[in-house]
Amino acid sequence: MNNIRNFCIIAHIDHGKSTIADRLLEKTNTIQITEGQMLDDMDLEKERGITIKSHAIQMEYERDGQKYILNLIDTPGHVDFSYEVSRSIAACEGALLVVDATQGVQAQTISNLYMAIDHDLEIIPVINKIDMPAAMPDEVEDEIIELIGCDRSDILRASGKTGEGVQEILDAVVDRIPHPVGDSEAPLQALIFDSVFNSFRGIIAYYKILNGSIKKGDKVKFFNTGMEYDADEIGVLKMDMVPRKEMSTGEVGYIISGIKDAKEVKVGDTITQVAAPCAKAIEGFQEVKPMVFAGVYPIDPTDYENLRASLEKLQLNDASLTFMPESSVALGFGFRCGFLGLLHMEIVQERLDREFDMDVITTVPNVSYMVYDKQGGAKEVHNPSGLPDITFIDHIEEPYIKATIITDANYIGPIMKLCLDKRGELVKQEYVSGNRVELHFSIPLGEIVIDFYDKLKSISKGYASFDYHVDSFRLSRLAKLDILLNGEPVDALSTLTHYDNAVPFGRRMCEKLKELIPRQQFDIAIQAAIGGKIVARETIKCVRKDVTAKCYGGDVSRKRKLLEKQKKGKKRMKQIGNVEVPQKAFLAVLKLD
Repeated sequence: MNNIRNFCIIAHIDHGKSTIADRLLEKTNTIQITEGQMLDDMDLEKERGITIKSHAIQMEYERDGQKYILNLIDTPGHVDFSYEVSRSIAACEGALLVVDATQGVQAQTISNLYMAIDHDLEIIPVINKIDMPAAMPDEVEDEIIELIGCDRSDILRASGKTGEGVQEILDAVVDRIPHPVGDSEAPLQALIFDSVFNSFRGIIAYYKILNGSIKKGDKVKFFNTGMEYDADEIGVLKMDMVPRKEMSTGEVGYIISGIKDAKEVKVGDTITQVAAPCAKAIEGFQEVKPMVFAGVYPIDPTDYENLRASLEKLQLNDASLTFMPESSVALGFGFRCGFLGLLHMEIVQERLDREFDMDVITTVPNVSYMVYDKQGGAKEVHNPSGLPDITFIDHIEEPYIKATIITDANYIGPIMKLCLDKRGELVKQEYVSGNRVELHFSIPLGEIVIDFYDKLKSISKGYASFDYHVDSFRLSRLAKLDILLNGEPVDALSTLTHYDNAVPFGRRMCEKLKELIPRQQFDIAIQAAIGGKIVARETIKCVRKDVTAKCYGGDVSRKRKLLEKQKKGKKRMKQIGNVEVPQKAFLAVLKLD
């Protein structure tokens, strides 16, 4: 156990975590590097150049005749995947904090660092990309010292590209990170920090053993679900899975026990033995709190059960996805899914399409609100169609977030304008170092859900970094905006928005739908309504035939008779005709600027 080191790599997006992981694997001769970012094995990760999943791998490192086992977990950097990072941190004793020498400390660096400090991890600061012409290692060292209060000699300089400084990182991991502590004689206690679905082997759970040991063939029990299984195969994670006969305290590995049902494995659960169970489950694992909710519906209604199975399998691989069944008048049966952010939602949609061949429609994303009725009762509402009648509502509270934006001082003006336009309040601003400012805002979560991040990146030329966490619920003047087609509400297009934004937003929506809905044989009225009050209207004119073309000359009453006949036909058609809303319309609402 004294020769085991468990550590993860944390950093902001694009600071070179996966590249440094590649160099570490190369240096310890774990695998031959044939292409960049070997641990990012998903097609989506390779295409976008981001890490979506945490990846665990074991390395063997020899120094002074001693053999060390290093368990490395490479984590994502994007704020939408911070739950992956928190789970990785729970399975480690130390962390490499990687900072880009050309960018300096950014928002997600700070957020991940605090998460690691909360778990008492040993932090090893590493400045990466020192071979770049724009590198400024001395200024970045000052920022790191200010951030974590370490000595200048503690900071390592490295380059993931050239491999410089990688040897020093390995030595620092062995010297500075403490070995795991635990009692190998105690009953088995292992923390599940991840799981994947394999169509041949069932569900594979990844765990870290805190106390005790596990042998192949042992009868094990999952503490929270109370289910019992046989450990058919256990082993360690290299580039592939390597089976072992026995694993003991401090080790990180996998277990295959033929589990077929996704509900039986919960990330954060404790594995123990049936013969000698542990007294209590391992603590300190937070449940995930989704930030953004959207309805996901199959395009073909017969695919509903397939979509459920696909979401369950995806949830194993991505524990931050939550879903529950719901139905909509316009779209039929589907699921209300909770995501950690818009990128997360986009990735889930893409993975459903690629990995499970599911074509889905996603409704307008929104957040959850607390609705208080006049009797003092409260309920959480995730989508506008679940809102009670306006006469029963006393007041509505919406979630606010604490946002941290780190930016160059030149962009303070436009960024402040963006945040204030989104109903944000400036809490404080402070200079981090030199020309860089840290801004703290309090903003309603509903305002940043759709396009805030993209706008922030474009006005700061990609420089500003953004991080947030939910703060509290506050009283708000919210209005439910309904879209009516020929007087019938389309529940999938209704939104909850602030009273001041409701009328302009309703107008824009009506104009957009007028472009997207095809013309019919009858007039279609598109209306935006708040309660019983219509605030905007557009009309799609009907396609009509010139019925008077065959009348030449003669009395005007003949023409009128034909026109009246046509008018009656159109009226009858309007009563029985229904309007199909194309999928483009649901997507266009997301892109309303």
